[in-house]
Amino acid sequence: MSYEIDRTNMEKPKAKVFIDGANMFYTQKSLGWTISWKNVISFLENKFDVLETRYYTGLKEDDNKMLKYLRYLDKIGFSTITKILKKIKISNTGETAHFIFKANFDVEITADILLDKSKLDGIIIFSGDSDFGYLVKKLKDIGKLVYIFSSRRTISWELKLIASNVIYLEDIRKEIQRD
Repeated sequence: MSYEIDRTNMEKPKAKVFIDGANMFYTQKSLGWTISWKNVISFLENKFDVLETRYYTGLKEDDNKMLKYLRYLDKIGFSTITKILKKIKISNTGETAHFIFKANFDVEITADILLDKSKLDGIIIFSGDSDFGYLVKKLKDIGKLVYIFSSRRTISWELKLIASNVIYLEDIRKEIQRD
């Protein structure tokens, strides 16, 4: 699969970018290097008419580090969509309870894509989550180009098989890695 764009009409395809923040956080941990979102936008703007970039992430209360990161994303032109992380009890060993924090944005990302699909030539999703498989299939069925950006290590096999275009972050590392 390739990310080359057909330039026969010489116009860049209109696209919006949808970033699953939690998925990209764990993807970067798995890769061992950090993505520069500024570089990502430059990379994408060479190939697309990027109308908007949306970053979806959960927040812990009083998480100043994440708030600073969100201000940075806002400064470089991202729209940020947030909600408070849920604290979920996963086990109880003796007197100690163990919790995870979770905020799932699959529904929000899907709804936003479906609301915008008629205005777009392409939909760019930064996630390897298999939950997007059905959405991607339906978008392809109506003729939309869907570009999945993920890592070989973290993309689900379902999404890899269904997407029209998969761009592996490892293949564009030089263009998008933070210095």
